[in-house]
Amino acid sequence: MSVKAKSILRNKFGYNEFRDLQQDIINNVLKKKDTLVIMPTGGGKSLCYQIPALIFEGLTVVISPLISLMKDQVEQLKELNVDALFLNSTLKKKDYKKNVDLVRENKVKLLYVAPETFMTDATQEMLSQVRVDCITVDEAHCVSEWGHDFRPEYMKIATTRDRYPDAVFLALTATATNKVQEDIANSLKLIDYTKFISSFDRDNLFLKVIPKVDPTRQTLDFLKKRRKQPGIIYCFKRKQVETLCEELNAHGYLARPYHAGLADKDRDQSQEMFLKDEVQIIVATIAFGMGINKPNVRFVIHYDLPKSIESYYQEIGRAGRDGLKSDCLLLFSYTDISKFKYLLKRKEESERQIAEKQIDSLVEYLEYQNCRRIPLLKYFGEVYEKTKCGDLCDNCLAQITGEADITEFVYKYLYCVKELNEEHGLGYVANVLRAVKDPKILKNRHDDLKSYGTGKNLQRNQWALVARQLIDTSFMIWDQKKDRLELTPKGTSYLSKQYQITGKLVDEEKKTSDKRPNITESDVFNVLNDVRKEYAEMQGIPSYAVIPEESLHEMARTLPTTKDEFLDIEGLTDFKYKKYGEKFLTMIAKLSKDSKNGGGISDNAPDSTKFMQIGEKYNKGMPIREISDEFDMKYTVVLDNLYHYIQSGGKLHKIDWLAKRILGKEILDKVTDAYDAYGCSDLDKIYKKFNGEIIYDHLKIIRLYYMNEI
Repeated sequence: MSVKAKSILRNKFGYNEFRDLQQDIINNVLKKKDTLVIMPTGGGKSLCYQIPALIFEGLTVVISPLISLMKDQVEQLKELNVDALFLNSTLKKKDYKKNVDLVRENKVKLLYVAPETFMTDATQEMLSQVRVDCITVDEAHCVSEWGHDFRPEYMKIATTRDRYPDAVFLALTATATNKVQEDIANSLKLIDYTKFISSFDRDNLFLKVIPKVDPTRQTLDFLKKRRKQPGIIYCFKRKQVETLCEELNAHGYLARPYHAGLADKDRDQSQEMFLKDEVQIIVATIAFGMGINKPNVRFVIHYDLPKSIESYYQEIGRAGRDGLKSDCLLLFSYTDISKFKYLLKRKEESERQIAEKQIDSLVEYLEYQNCRRIPLLKYFGEVYEKTKCGDLCDNCLAQITGEADITEFVYKYLYCVKELNEEHGLGYVANVLRAVKDPKILKNRHDDLKSYGTGKNLQRNQWALVARQLIDTSFMIWDQKKDRLELTPKGTSYLSKQYQITGKLVDEEKKTSDKRPNITESDVFNVLNDVRKEYAEMQGIPSYAVIPEESLHEMARTLPTTKDEFLDIEGLTDFKYKKYGEKFLTMIAKLSKDSKNGGGISDNAPDSTKFMQIGEKYNKGMPIREISDEFDMKYTVVLDNLYHYIQSGGKLHKIDWLAKRILGKEILDKVTDAYDAYGCSDLDKIYKKFNGEIIYDHLKIIRLYYMNEI
């Protein structure tokens, strides 16, 4: 049987090898032995029943809790030329009847139903007329009151057990503690069953927790480098979902809300648009289960705290189902913990005690200083064999990316702010620490302070980075209108009770290279992705149902030119080649030809030769207006080219004179303080911070001055 299973794996699903435990599970199911599978999302649970379904003579029934999941699975199976159908309330009466007839005529291998549909007399009567070889219960944790998503109708499934004496029962879930596993087996009356538990570790997910300071700004900062990536953001309240959606759309992101307060059609539309890549981001309430089966979700943000580690694990599990690296960011505040505990007061004693234990476990995870996978897997009864995950969580990454012990600098900075009576801004504090002979410092006699000159060993930009980290971690706040730093209670407390703090002393912003290839893997992927979207839109299906995400990435890497090379890619089959292969190969051939001819795919990056010429002309004394005329280029574009000149390692002469002449020292200090606090890669943010009072060109000139100085 395993030979046949492997043949189906290659020829029907396009994969060469089974993943961990898949083959053992499939063999167990084929022997008609009841099976319980706990396997993380993205681990390949679906194949554990889909391959047996294609080997069994009779029907495999899949009980799934969400209509959207059924629809999505069936669409993907049809794209693989597999006979699969679903029965639920979204079907028109005639389509429902047609599907029932196909089942009765033994023309279906996989039938997806909700537990409510499965339990109806009509469904049971229909199934009594056909041979049923397998009953698969997906999301089996829903059967347990101890699970995070209890569904009472799941409890009734076992009452049908006697009607299917020849059917094997297969229960699958991604999240289940030992208690939940026992509940699943008992509630479904699994007979002499075999349990398969894969590791709970999702080794393609990057786990990060940061203090919640300004959550909207922090979210937008995170999204900046993910302009085209699909993702999910979880909020606690419906109102927050709506507000954040509006904010994201105002910043140019395509976002849709998803919560229980929406009409069914609106919620369904949001999900459908997300699945088909018509919107980039879904913003959803934590309390409402989404059931998204979209493999290419590249990030999950918890804007607010999840209610438990189980919920957190389930929600981050919606990222990276295709096996590619994905980011999971959680914004953590003790205020959110207090809110949760306040809400628990309304619950009964026993329920409250369980919930409080769940919150305590969550806090332990959030406050953990070493590898985050250790407490996360421990919760599910698994021992993480390593002490570090490498670069797959923020704590481990901090130890290998040049993060240093900055305890000394944190203390010096906070002490200096206190000595200055919390009356000055970032640039002023840095100048005091570095013993700069600034006339204002000398006039105020701040050169007599203990702090004066204690920070000579760091450059201004390094002190700016320390300050930025102190603001982000709530040690202090920057009142921009008054241009002064104020210590928070946390910052004040730190001065009397120090502890070790690690952080960065080197900014992560990388200089751009002036050596650009004609065509990159990313360029190819974007073009091939457009082709994929066209096919998806024509058929009304998600893009990943046409070609899986990881297969498209491999195509962009390997650039296949023949049918054999196309079929060598994981996830691609002969059926896929017949439908789409020639179009993709033709496009790849065209891209390769354009690249060889020196063309490539254009982007908005500046011409390297041009920005070097512009930088040199400016340094020889040519005014910016004259450069603008000579290159037939707008004034603001010349400023952009000068910025790239500095990024490439150039130095501009007399830019400080220009900045001071045009804007004056007061504005210059305020804006450079803003660059210290927020960085200088996002001018939109700085522009808004000053309420539009300083025009973009002036912000760009000050940016040149700032970059030139550091």
